[in-house]
Amino acid sequence: MYTLILKCILMYIIVLIIVRMMGKRQLGELQPFELVITFMLADFAVIPLTSTNLPLLNGVIPLITLSSLHYLSSFIARKSIKVRNLLCGNPVIIINENGLDYKKLKQLNMNISDIEEALHGNNYFDISQIKFAIVETNGKITVIPKAEYENAKLTNLGIKAEDEGLAITIIEDGKLVTDNIKLMNLQKKFIINQLKKAKIKVLKDVFVMTLDNNGKVYIQPKYGKPKIIETDFKSKVAK
Repeated sequence: MYTLILKCILMYIIVLIIVRMMGKRQLGELQPFELVITFMLADFAVIPLTSTNLPLLNGVIPLITLSSLHYLSSFIARKSIKVRNLLCGNPVIIINENGLDYKKLKQLNMNISDIEEALHGNNYFDISQIKFAIVETNGKITVIPKAEYENAKLTNLGIKAEDEGLAITIIEDGKLVTDNIKLMNLQKKFIINQLKKAKIKVLKDVFVMTLDNNGKVYIQPKYGKPKIIETDFKSKVAK
């Protein structure tokens, strides 16, 4: 029993030293190769603790090997852009001046819910307010709003920002979001009319359509520029 306790203490110290050597990034900020090494560290550290017959060295050697591999990978990545791109990947622009990039989102296996969650985390609740959104190499999404929606600039100019309300998703990837349609008390005729205004004939051609409680409709086709339509629709949702 005392041997197991001693092993546990030693493995804790060794893993702690290795993690400290890897730097102070949080788990969500790790690059892909760093995340892989972190998971493997956890697995190898447990081996000598769960298998009491194995000597401690059987767990220490893989840990030292992994830490050496991490140091070598980081060193080469700092020296070579090609290697860094191979190990970490490249940032991907998913929202640009033409709206959402449907092809890039498919490549990243991302959907509208992922985008909306990232926007909410940055205190933006309407895709039409965003000029650029970039998926960083660690998976985080950086959001750059349009100038008129940048709260700091508006405050500095003494301009009171207009309450845009909460944009509710009506169509997502070519499909009607029925729960939200009921929530907004919408008629299908209203949706069809907005699609006609945006010159979209087929529902499946719509990547996302949102409607806020002030009547602003945002329609992003899968291929093409987004359309913003002002309507007289009014809702009590999110007021």
